Amino acid sequence: MTSILSIQSSVAYGHAGNSAAAFPLMRMGVEVCPVLTVHFSNHTGYGAWRGPLLDPADVLDVVRGIDERGALAGCDALLSGYLGNGATGATVLAAAELLRERNPDAVWCCDPVMGDVGRGFFVHEDVPPMFRDRVVPMAQILTPNHFELDQLVGRETHTLDEILAAVDELRDRGPRTVLVTSMVSTDTDPSTVQMLAVDDAGAHLVTTPRLDAYFVGSGDVTSAIFLAHLLASGAARTAAEHTAASMFGLLRRTLELGRRELALVDAQDEFVAPTRTFTADRVR
Repeated sequence: MTSILSIQSSVAYGHAGNSAAAFPLMRMGVEVCPVLTVHFSNHTGYGAWRGPLLDPADVLDVVRGIDERGALAGCDALLSGYLGNGATGATVLAAAELLRERNPDAVWCCDPVMGDVGRGFFVHEDVPPMFRDRVVPMAQILTPNHFELDQLVGRETHTLDEILAAVDELRDRGPRTVLVTSMVSTDTDPSTVQMLAVDDAGAHLVTTPRLDAYFVGSGDVTSAIFLAHLLASGAARTAAEHTAASMFGLLRRTLELGRRELALVDAQDEFVAPTRTFTADRVR
């Protein structure tokens, strides 16, 4: 059975961080060890919340406790998302190093959460350089959105060729697999949104209908599902196709129900048997 160590935030109400990623993974038959960096009443998009930001030392202590049970050796991957500040990032780096010691074959899938188009940055100023200088060289898999891709390479990308060049730059610095989510190039039909998956086998583009809504936590689910399918198939193209299908089904069901929070339970079958499928086109 696939096992993933997931170090992310947590909310009691709604779905973000581990509260978004853990259930879909379990529904897909993946064992999850969720390690929390915060435990808030709700995600910060509401403008008000309660609950603790956990001390980075305590977060690492939890990882060490998991290791003392002998469980890290059986973990196939580390999944990380929103970090908030550099101290938490250092904790995740230490956890990645410990996991690598226990299981040299384990991979790190990092969603370098920093911001988004139209929203700008929503992390501490020390986070972007940490991702760029310390995480990119160490992670095997990166899942940035288009905004975050641009931040990691230090320039704006607009055409598909520019986006591919930026991904190549990241891959030259470390990660062999990169998934660019919420990608919009000058060639993208405005009624659609795209994912670009690049690995040693090539570059593939998945196009899905654009849904007129923004849901907190959707990126967390995307990274989790992509990692699970990548571990199962070993192919970024296949993982991207399955991820696009599941995410389209989840977001469409959430819209149908008129929910502000992701309808993970109502749409749970989309994680194992999506109602609609999408084919990735080879672009290189």
